[in-house]
Amino acid sequence: MHSDPHSLIGDEHAALIEHRVSIMVGSRDAGLRPHLLRAVGCRLSADRRRATLLVPERSSGEVLSDLRDNGRIAVVFSQPTSNRTLQLKGNDASIGPCGPDDAALADRYVQGFVEEIGRLGFNAGLAHTILSRDDTLVAVHFTIAEAFEQTPGPSAGEPVTSPAR
Repeated sequence: MHSDPHSLIGDEHAALIEHRVSIMVGSRDAGLRPHLLRAVGCRLSADRRRATLLVPERSSGEVLSDLRDNGRIAVVFSQPTSNRTLQLKGNDASIGPCGPDDAALADRYVQGFVEEIGRLGFNAGLAHTILSRDDTLVAVHFTIAEAFEQTPGPSAGEPVTSPAR
């Protein structure tokens, strides 16, 4: 998959998003109160201009309510073993049903996360507790409006202005 010239997501960022990362989804309500949840998978559109997150429906109530209300979303992808981190933002988040391949994507994601934190000495039970798959999943779709390098170091917080190759 090659990125669209209008996408902020190049090969390097796509590899991070699709690798063994922690995915934190943030929203805010009308009173500017933040809400967070963990996603259990992400897929990018072919042109890498849109992202779809897989989230547990019952435990995502506040975030899903915020997204329905204002569409504003921030997502952080962070690889625990390297601290490589990327933040994406969007203004048009929408919620829909998962596709036919999304359960398998979520299972692969959870297994990858188990392996990733296992490299840091954490057992699989912790990952399965953090990323419970006992809930119905819904898909959160959004257009990637902004991207920020968030890896600790001198470039942290810098906007991504062109795709990293």
